[in-house]
Amino acid sequence: MDQPINSKEIEQFGSLELIARQVVEGFITGLHKSPFHGFSVEFAEHRLYNTGESTRHIDWKLFGRTEKLFVKRYEEETNLRCQIIIDNSSSMYYPEDTNPAKGKFNKISFSVYCAAALIYLLKRQRDAVGLSLFSDEIELHTMAKSSAVHHKILYAELEKLLNRIKTEKPRQTHATDALHYLAENIHKRSLVVIFSDMMDNSDKSKELLTALQHLRHNKHEVILFHVIDKKKEENFEFENRPYKFIDLETGEVLKLHPNEIKDHYRKSMSEYKNMIKLKCGQYHVDFVEADVNEGFRDVLLPYLLKREKLF
Repeated sequence: MDQPINSKEIEQFGSLELIARQVVEGFITGLHKSPFHGFSVEFAEHRLYNTGESTRHIDWKLFGRTEKLFVKRYEEETNLRCQIIIDNSSSMYYPEDTNPAKGKFNKISFSVYCAAALIYLLKRQRDAVGLSLFSDEIELHTMAKSSAVHHKILYAELEKLLNRIKTEKPRQTHATDALHYLAENIHKRSLVVIFSDMMDNSDKSKELLTALQHLRHNKHEVILFHVIDKKKEENFEFENRPYKFIDLETGEVLKLHPNEIKDHYRKSMSEYKNMIKLKCGQYHVDFVEADVNEGFRDVLLPYLLKREKLF
């Protein structure tokens, strides 16, 4: 499990970009100490010179040391286009008892920190990145770019999600419509990274997985990070006493004893998750379980492995 984020740094700087750098650098250090030692996470500032192109940007000092021709990379030169999509519906704000400085996340804060870390990785790899947010509507959709100004804008938008208050109007999940829209509006072939609990409560919920197929049909590579609090939402680990459960998106209240429905609930959730995994396999979508209790490695490593396969 990852080390908790440094709370003193959060208080001192309050910068999501700084925290993302801390997460990524800690992850890479751990990667080099693991069986993945030597895995390609070195971030070159140069690329090999291609015969026939202009010699204007050749790094002659590097040529003197290596006797090989390398061209300096600039920010507009990108290897990959990545679109990060975050489900910002009210169900993503569960659980309420969170403290990122101590490694306790709800689904939206976990997704935000993961997205920020991916943006930092993409920046170092000279890749272009865009950000999309949805709930019952498209809340934000930016094109993929690689400029420093664009990265600052994305971090600012992510920080807004961390600062949203609980008293805001509930936002339902219309993931099906959102993903169909984005499939048509990500105009260049991209790696699409989705953070969602996949709890669509619209009248099109049964069509949700066809929206993932739409992304693949439009030639995008897709990673679905199924964000969940596994202890509570999947294993239903509650104390043996009565509870009042509140639907964060509809406000519906249900009073019950967890043990009365635990077996049925766990069976239903298992069947639903297995169905998502099966469909993702059929559509060639990478399905990754992202448990908010397990740290960032389970997100960053699958991303890097996917990126390696694309080149």
